[in-house]
Amino acid sequence: MKEKKINILCSAADAASQNIKEHLLRKEDWQATSELPKDWKDLLTVYEGIDHRIIEIKGHHIYEDRIDEKMRNAGYDTDLIIVASKHRSKDGRSVLTAHFTGNPNSADFGGRPRELSVPAPKTMCSILKNMEKMAKGTKYAINMESTHHGPTDMTTPMVYAEIGSGEEQWSDPVAGDIVARAILKARPQELPVAIGFGGGHYAARQTELILEANVTFGHNFPDHQLPHVDKDMIIQAFEKTNADFVYFDRKSMSSKERKRLTEIITDLGYTLLRENEIKEIKGLPWDLFARIKRKCEEIDPECRPRITQLFRYTFEKMACNTEYMQHPDISVCILNEELLHGCIKADKSRTIDVLEQNAPIYMEKKNGTISNYVLGIGKDAKTAMQNVTNECIKILKEHYEIKYIPDENILQIISKRFDPNAAKELGIPPGPMLGELAKGNSVVVDGKMIDPEMVHKRKIKEILLSN
Repeated sequence: MKEKKINILCSAADAASQNIKEHLLRKEDWQATSELPKDWKDLLTVYEGIDHRIIEIKGHHIYEDRIDEKMRNAGYDTDLIIVASKHRSKDGRSVLTAHFTGNPNSADFGGRPRELSVPAPKTMCSILKNMEKMAKGTKYAINMESTHHGPTDMTTPMVYAEIGSGEEQWSDPVAGDIVARAILKARPQELPVAIGFGGGHYAARQTELILEANVTFGHNFPDHQLPHVDKDMIIQAFEKTNADFVYFDRKSMSSKERKRLTEIITDLGYTLLRENEIKEIKGLPWDLFARIKRKCEEIDPECRPRITQLFRYTFEKMACNTEYMQHPDISVCILNEELLHGCIKADKSRTIDVLEQNAPIYMEKKNGTISNYVLGIGKDAKTAMQNVTNECIKILKEHYEIKYIPDENILQIISKRFDPNAAKELGIPPGPMLGELAKGNSVVVDGKMIDPEMVHKRKIKEILLSN
């Protein structure tokens, strides 16, 4: 069955919309429709392209509830509506934006109270990324806006692509060209989708995640709307967005609102991710990431997964086996805790490098402590555990005397520790001489040479390497 065209909705009452429309018409070959449906009084023009259709109306689109129904009845059915529009702001900034429509509370500018439209998050992500790429070297910033205004009574996914913030920008041909091209080149990708809470009208943190973290957003509720967001509103946002998880702009939210919303989201069984967890996804399918996260939480609820490039490489190599990768066996192995912690004490940064290079997935507690669990697909975890163990032993050899007892699979770590009591028995007075001996230097007391070995005790720590 032939795919439906994407409908690009323009308004004669919107200066930016007209600017974008004129640049759309220059980009492709369009065929103007000679006869328009007589029962759609507000319809001005329709242009048919290969994959897109431009529909221009007289009035402002924010008041056009059920416009998708009008399109369908007129023979212009579609699975996606992109609205070319203006963004108005008193600060007069030069900005290109995209957002979804909805009214968490009252309906002051179109739509219905406490109703959200059906968003198109994967298309919005593509539009914003196109805008960012095309706007380099211009005065325009790129932003996702939080959910606001109408229309809301819709069953077809819809996204707004806008020029802001005043008459100068609305008529700027540079802006019109960028938004037109961003719309035509929009190609939705399979990405994890979040519902956002917090931030201002310009959702700065959410925008950054869209542009940098390979995720996208559906509806976003800004700080000033949070008191109106209840359980029903959250369910509506999730169901209409088909979202995977929740994100809080924690720094912008009051602790009271954060606690209230966390309780609702937890009660509903939705997943709440912090920014550092979102960045761990990095192109992995949501289902796979969610399984990894659940496995980590089963082991230790205070831990989060650290997914390395080794795992991503393995995943890319095996992704062609679709059936296998839909339900991969996430295996778990346990590193010797004493060995790992001894290695971290000796050289933490190098130990982390060893994990990054050899462990598909390792775990980190919220306080930054590294866990001794290694995860992987299939046999990868066991291989990783052996490789990490070998590399940890190499690190320890550089800091301690090491002895391995193969028959018992025991590693002995032999260290020397300064013994102040031994120094006192040899008549070493308090002061600089003690410091020199502790550093491993010899000193002379009453004409007698005191070597460091005389005041250091050997300590042997045994580590059973088998688990």
